[in-house]
Parts: sequence; C-alpha cells; structure tokens
Amino acid sequence: MSKAIVVPVIRELARCYQAFQHASDAHIRRFGLTPPQFDIVVTLGNTPGLSFKELGSRTLITKGTLTGVVDRLEARGLVERMNCPEDGRSTLVRLTPEGDRVFREVFEPHLAFLAPAFESMPECGRKELEKRLKQLREALEKRSDELDKRD
Repeated sequence: MSKAIVVPVIRELARCYQAFQHASDAHIRRFGLTPPQFDIVVTLGNTPGLSFKELGSRTLITKGTLTGVVDRLEARGLVERMNCPEDGRSTLVRLTPEGDRVFREVFEPHLAFLAPAFESMPECGRKELEKRLKQLREALEKRSDELDKRD
C-alpha cells in the first residue's frame, strides 16, 4: 500500500479519535472526574472489584499512572483497596458505596451524550465501521507482536 493511501487514513483516524476524546473528556469533567478517573469508575462498575493487573488491562491508563489515579479516587472515597481473597499477594480495587453512586450517576448520561454522534450514521454503517476498526486493530496488534518477538 502506498504512502498516498496510508497517510490520509491514519490522519482521519487520528482526527476522529481526537474529536471523540475532546467531546468525551469535556463531558466527563462536568461530573467532577478526570478521564482516567472516569475510566476506572466505569470499569469497576458492576464488578466485585478488580486486581491492579486486571484494571490496567481493561482501562486505557498506563501502569505508571494507574496507582496515582486510584490513590486520588481513594482519597475522594470512591474506591477502596482490599486484599485479594484468592491471592494474598494481590490487591483488589473496588468501588465504595459512594463510588457506586457516582458510577450510576455518570455512566448512562455519558453514553446518552455520545449516542447522537454514533446514531448520525446508519446502522449498517456503524456495524461496518466496527468491523473495519476491529480488523485494523487486529492487524496492528499482529504487527506489534511481530516486533515484540524480534526483541
């Protein structure tokens, strides 16, 4: 594939992600949360808690940032740490009752805020977009895995 084909697609993908992130982040901040805090709260919502490893793999937060974000949520009384019953070496992070209240207060309204942008596309277009994005993600993951094997 030539540069003339790849560059416009990469540019549009990046612009789309930036537009999504800008709109999403601005809405999240109205609830008094940072985007990483929101990511943790909604990831923990409707779970009995997750280990740091699970939380890191399910969120978009880097390992180095995760502890600090959890610390700030804990200071606000939204999450708590506890020893993992199955593995004493692991720590679980779970929502407190206040954290669960915040989850219920922000998750559905945030989805409702984003929905009109996605609904502006016909259903067949959304399904096709999802399919194509999945293919692109898998192809990029494969390329990344190939590099990892070389190292």
